[in-house]
Amino acid sequence: MEHEADLWFTKLLNEYLAGPLNALLNAVGHPAKNPAHPWENWIAMEVLVVAIIFVLFGLLRSRLSVDKPGKLQMTFEAVYNFVSGQAHDAIDHGASKTVPLMGAIFIFVLFMNLIGVIPGFESPTMTPAVPAGLAVTVFLYYHWMGIRAQGFGKYLLHFAGPMVALAPLMIPIEVISHFARPLSLTIRLFANMFAGERVTLTFLSLTFFGIPAVFMGLHVFVAFLQAFIFMLLAMIYVGGAVAHEH
Repeated sequence: MEHEADLWFTKLLNEYLAGPLNALLNAVGHPAKNPAHPWENWIAMEVLVVAIIFVLFGLLRSRLSVDKPGKLQMTFEAVYNFVSGQAHDAIDHGASKTVPLMGAIFIFVLFMNLIGVIPGFESPTMTPAVPAGLAVTVFLYYHWMGIRAQGFGKYLLHFAGPMVALAPLMIPIEVISHFARPLSLTIRLFANMFAGERVTLTFLSLTFFGIPAVFMGLHVFVAFLQAFIFMLLAMIYVGGAVAHEH
């Protein structure tokens, strides 16, 4: 389905929940361009993904068992162990504290990437605003973790480099580098998912039988890969912020 057209789920929300969203947007000083249709595809898909995750983890919580873990529990235990292992490899100090957020980022991005594989839906990460919001969250989080771990003054010394004499050169470079990180995270996730979706749709319209399945599989692989890369880069940024080498 074309990205510009309203998805069926978006139309459903615009029909029954346009009022609450308009009220929310007006309250934050950002009224909808079209009050009759305030829900856009990327907002609707994000809401749907959040609802799916809540339902999934509700089912998981109700079925937790020490003696007889089910397939769902074992799957998410494997995800937790994977995220925890990556965090401890990338972050030396306080890695365990970051696992909940990093796991949430990985699962949220992964689900948003994968929902586009389902006919009638699209990946909200194809819209720049979605990865940008996640990137800003990571940006604020790793700076906050760095300040908590080292104190405000000592954390600022990270920007000065290893020698005081290099500070006038290093500070502008570091500042530019840090502000480029959210942009890099945004473009990487958005561009890869947008390109993957377009390639998949193009081949679905041009080919038949088993050939489209190959590109659907490629799209799924890209969805997993981009969720992992986004999480890993976030961990690396946190690891650099809390490091005590300086």
